[in-house]
Formats: sequence, C-alpha cells, structure tokens
Amino acid sequence: MVKIGAHVDLTDAIGAAKTLGADTVQVFLSDPQAWKVPDLPYEGGAEALRADAAAAGLDLYVHAPYVINVASTNNRIRIPSRKLLQQIMDGAGAIGAKGVVVHGGHVTANDEPAKGFDNWRKAIDALETDVPVLIENTAGGDYSMSRRLERIEQLWAAIATANGGDNVGFTLDTCHAWASGFDLATAVDQVRAITGRIDLVHANDSRDPAGSGADRHTHFGEGTIPEELLVGVIAAADAPVICETKGDMAPDIAWLRERLG
Repeated sequence: MVKIGAHVDLTDAIGAAKTLGADTVQVFLSDPQAWKVPDLPYEGGAEALRADAAAAGLDLYVHAPYVINVASTNNRIRIPSRKLLQQIMDGAGAIGAKGVVVHGGHVTANDEPAKGFDNWRKAIDALETDVPVLIENTAGGDYSMSRRLERIEQLWAAIATANGGDNVGFTLDTCHAWASGFDLATAVDQVRAITGRIDLVHANDSRDPAGSGADRHTHFGEGTIPEELLVGVIAAADAPVICETKGDMAPDIAWLRERLG
C-alpha cells in the first residue's frame, strides 16, 4: 500500500499528520528562502521529533531550502549552497528522515549546462551523509538542470561518477512534469530508464496547461491534469506520496487514497 501524506509545519508535524490521516510527512528544517538554519523548532529538538515520528509510525522527509543552487557557476551562490545543503543533510539525519528533496537548480544563459552538471557532481562528492539526496524535477527555466528529460539524463550521468552518487534518488513532481511538457502516460518509465529509481512523488494538480512552464499547484480535480493521467502516473511510480498544495490537504489525501485503492 502506497504511503500518502503532505507537507506540514515542523512544529506540529505529528499532530498535523494525525489530523490529515497522513502516513508520511515532509517538512522544512528552516525558512525555505533563507540561508541560515536555526535550532530545530520542535519541542525537545531532533531526538524528540525522531522518537515521536517512530512512535506514530510516520516517515519523515525534508525539503531543502529553495535558495540552494549547487549547479550555479557563481561562487557566491554555489559555495553557500553547498554549505547549507550539508547543514540540511545533517539535520535530516538527526531526525531520521528518509530523504532530502533538493531542486535541480540552474545555470545562466552565459554558461554551458555541462558546468552545472559537473558542479552537481562536485557537490555530491563533498557531501558527508547517509541520507539520500532526492533531486526533484522542475517546472520551468530554460537553463534548469532538471526540467527536461535530456537534462536529467545529463545530470545523472555526471552524478553517477561522484563518490556517493549511488545515494542520489529522484522526486517526481506531477505538476512540474505536466508544466515542463512530460507525457505523464510514459513519464515514470522514461525517468526510471535514466535514474533507475523514483523515491518520492510530489502529487499535485496543475493550474496551468501542459508545457506552460508554470509551477502553480492546485488541489486534485481543480486543475488541468486529466484524472486518469494524474492517478496513473502516481500509481506507476509506486513510491511514497507527498501532497503539497496550500490549504487543507485532507481532501487531497482522501481523494488519492480512494483512487489508488
């Protein structure tokens, strides 16, 4: 049975999971738009969260801050990104997280994409962690490292040569895949042919049409992704599911659980 959950606030992650009927949750360890990682805002700290999650039978995932861009050719972005990623990986290990979701990042119009892929290799080489890094596909950006399948393939080829490359997994976001122009009917097979794995699904409907490049989540049944495609791609991935649309996600969890059986 596929585990289904949602992105929740860290301070009451266990209570929120119970309220939502979630089997798993995703949290931020810090402000996703900031470079600093404060003390864990959970009563009792990391050990307490780890113990409470275990007692509740709840799997934890961490989403890294959005500011991280280890692909960047700009030292003022790349170096702090690598430092912040290490801090997040350390924090994720302390709470017993199953993985850390990281956006693929991007280079600029003046850069060769190969530079970004190699910067990812160097970042994985430098990481000290036993927690899997789960790179997420992105919705838009002409210079993104993980928007299109051919870029994901090049990224994976670079990471495969890194020390620790075998501990890198993949997060498939359904809204991002739709927005970037993936054929959802074949997306899982195409991604697995490149990465060999899908570790987590971010299950979201999309406000915008296929190929729009717009990252705008909406609740199931309210967006533009046909139900059969949305349910089909999630079922085919056969991985834990996190719903991320803002607002009450209990109906989304119930909607998906009913259709996945």
